[in-house]
Amino acid sequence: MTRPLTVSTVNVNGIRAAVKQRSEDNRGLLPWLAQTPADVVCLQETRADDEQLADALAPVLAEGWHLASAAPHVKGRNGVAVLSRTPHDDVRIGCGAEEFASHGRYVEVDTAGVTVGSVYFPTGEADTERQREKERFMAAVADRMAVLRAAGRDAVLGGDWNIAHTENDIKNWKGNVKKAGFLPDERRWLSELLATGWVDVVRAAHPGEAGPYAWWSWRGKAFDNDAGWRIDYQLATPGLAARVAAVNTERPAAYALRWSDHCPVTVTYA
Repeated sequence: MTRPLTVSTVNVNGIRAAVKQRSEDNRGLLPWLAQTPADVVCLQETRADDEQLADALAPVLAEGWHLASAAPHVKGRNGVAVLSRTPHDDVRIGCGAEEFASHGRYVEVDTAGVTVGSVYFPTGEADTERQREKERFMAAVADRMAVLRAAGRDAVLGGDWNIAHTENDIKNWKGNVKKAGFLPDERRWLSELLATGWVDVVRAAHPGEAGPYAWWSWRGKAFDNDAGWRIDYQLATPGLAARVAAVNTERPAAYALRWSDHCPVTVTYA
């Protein structure tokens, strides 16, 4: 990387809803894209095929953004994408495991001298096949990240990891110790991944603090009480992580201003 780069990641909770149904009062995805300083934006849970995604994002594509996407194999689920202001030198769909090649959970681009991946982990469910599928995906992503580390290129993976790593990453951790997203094996896996050299750059900027959370349930008073989860990460290779100049978890000022149940997590690498 030869110049500063700002990367943002956000689970949009359905691209068409984020663009259309929640666009009033200048609070949807398109108004956010119009003002963001991000050079690269990782999107998750688009719930759209490639044509639907391009149609929803047509206004920003017309302005010069470049789009790479991995469509879901099941209608209305999953889907990931990367938007960038610079062209993509290469695009790779899937993390290398045949089982997940068409699931719309991983897309990776080379742009502006950096490899940027958008990843969306399964939610899982303790002691079920859904959890075993999540664990297989975790293993596949770890294998891909090992390849990226060995390549020696600056890289960052942004996404919804659906794992709260520590007690500081979930408000009600005591009530979730036996639930997917905060299971001991999931948390151990993330610790082991970080031990290989990848850096959780948001946590590095907020050591020992509760949060900053980036997901809150739509229900009840979770958002108003900041009873959230920190499951939206940017994991960067060491050299890139050393260049972090600013970290911003973009929590809306009020519930009424939300256009997703997640908020963008934005990092500037100088």
